[in-house]
Amino acid sequence: MKKAWALHAIPTLLLITVIVAACSSPAGNRSKIAQWESRYRDAGLPRVTPAQMLAEVGIRRDLIPAGRVGRYVYRPMTPKYITIHSTQNYTGDAYNHALALKRGALRAPKRKGGNRIGFLTWHFTVQDNVAIQHLPCREQGEHADFDGPGNNYSIGIEMCEHRGNDIALTIDKTARLAAALMYTYRIPLNHVVPHYHWPRISPHIKDPNKNCPIFLMDGGRPGGTWQWFLNRVNLQYNRLIPGPSQPLG
Repeated sequence: MKKAWALHAIPTLLLITVIVAACSSPAGNRSKIAQWESRYRDAGLPRVTPAQMLAEVGIRRDLIPAGRVGRYVYRPMTPKYITIHSTQNYTGDAYNHALALKRGALRAPKRKGGNRIGFLTWHFTVQDNVAIQHLPCREQGEHADFDGPGNNYSIGIEMCEHRGNDIALTIDKTARLAAALMYTYRIPLNHVVPHYHWPRISPHIKDPNKNCPIFLMDGGRPGGTWQWFLNRVNLQYNRLIPGPSQPLG
């Protein structure tokens, strides 16, 4: 989810280099998927409870403070969707994003038909070795489509792209997190969607459907690579057995 950030006293590690990425060919994406799959060990994965799957994900709660910055207004939500993003920030890791969110550094113009609170917020940032939670899952974020169903009813998950991060393991961890959230909040697989799914209707935006998560899109839109990701979410979901789930708000 590429963003224009106003970074107030945030380390230079968080500065974004805007990169215009060329669209990958279908053959290139098949090669990319094969490389990712070489990192997985799917055979013999045990059945687990939702709480055990979240333990595999490695959730670290580091919430934006209630009543401040991106949570200065309490906005309850009943989750009906899970929206998958990629940060397109090639220097900042999950901890940097958590710090920026807590400091209120990720600002956006507050305007009618646009961002409603003046801050960007979402629920989880995932990298290869951790998933950090920023918002309770029953509170709205500002990560998708302004005052639309993507913000009003979806849990936002950002996948990191910083140098040194293993994208394959980040995708796998995100698939496990999405599967556990599906179980906990009774969200069907067809309600796990890319940021692209939510058009941003605004005269200030040229392309309403964002090419995001960029490395799971084909030619800037959902295709075979996105379906491959959904298959991985479904694989993890099918591992689940009834049992307790870690409360995520």
